[in-house]
Amino acid sequence: MQNDKDQDLIINNLAIKANLKQVVYDNSLETFNLLKEVLLEIEDGCNLKLKGVDKRVQLDYKDRGKFEAQLKVAGDLLIFSMHSNIFEFNREHGVWKTSYVQKDKTNSYCGIINIYNFLSDSFKYNRADDLGYLIARLFVNKEKHYFVEGKRQLGFLYSSFGKETINKNSLLKIIQTAILYAMEFDLLVPPYDHVKIASVAQMNKKIQSSILQTGKRLGFQFNSDDVSEKE
Repeated sequence: MQNDKDQDLIINNLAIKANLKQVVYDNSLETFNLLKEVLLEIEDGCNLKLKGVDKRVQLDYKDRGKFEAQLKVAGDLLIFSMHSNIFEFNREHGVWKTSYVQKDKTNSYCGIINIYNFLSDSFKYNRADDLGYLIARLFVNKEKHYFVEGKRQLGFLYSSFGKETINKNSLLKIIQTAILYAMEFDLLVPPYDHVKIASVAQMNKKIQSSILQTGKRLGFQFNSDDVSEKE
């Protein structure tokens, strides 16, 4: 025998919460598709101005499927990845202090688009142990309002959430800022003691990544730019 109260709860969740998440997902996917368009336009625009320059420094955009895209910028590779699920923030997150979310809790449900920075050679030479870093993540909600959590100028204030909807111009600004941020940091020489010993197996397999785990930076934290993270 069916429990009418439980059935009503199920129907209510499907009609309200599940439907809400579908709307957020659709907005996030639409945003991600627009982001791909912007990436392609950036590639075309920059390469047009780089005519006559070494082709190895030209931009190279690739669509890697429904939820992923990449942009190679010289020695850097930016990977844009949309998560297929919808999230809510933990209770300690600053977004809960905004009047926009306090007025309507459902505004807090967001899709996420992550921006990672890798060395392009890590993929070119299949160095599986190399490191990449999350430099920003873009949140989009049911009303297409957004904010960005990330490093320095990539980290917008939560208080702006609910004031602007995501569009082509805002995506252009986010992507260009991410490119400049990634290019600002160079690859650092690892400490000598970390790489002074190598096994015969490592040499025979010719897997340099097992000897030297290559990555630009260590100690990444959102909205934190301590001197130690560059060391």
